[in-house]
Amino acid sequence: MDFKHLLATLPSVDHLAGLELLHGDSIVATLENKPGQAGSVRVYHALYQEFGAIDAVAADKGLRLYAEHTADAEAFPGKHPNIDRLIALVDGGTPLAVRLVAA
Repeated sequence: MDFKHLLATLPSVDHLAGLELLHGDSIVATLENKPGQAGSVRVYHALYQEFGAIDAVAADKGLRLYAEHTADAEAFPGKHPNIDRLIALVDGGTPLAVRLVAA
């Protein structure tokens, strides 16, 4: 299944303005629920709902959810920072907490 179809299976994020990814008390990334980032908000939100944080196991599932975009991110590091972050987590990066930002 491709990303567009997988995305449609994930919970809605209409109630969110975005989410923040945290390492301790430090915000390492902010994803806004707007065109160009809304799909990533939906993926990260679904991972957070299932796993409670973004760790290596959640990241592995996230890479599968990004489908064809994961291969593109692997071929072109830096092109897809939200996928690059998941790749780094699978490779032993520090797990991230999630803070939801209400709309």
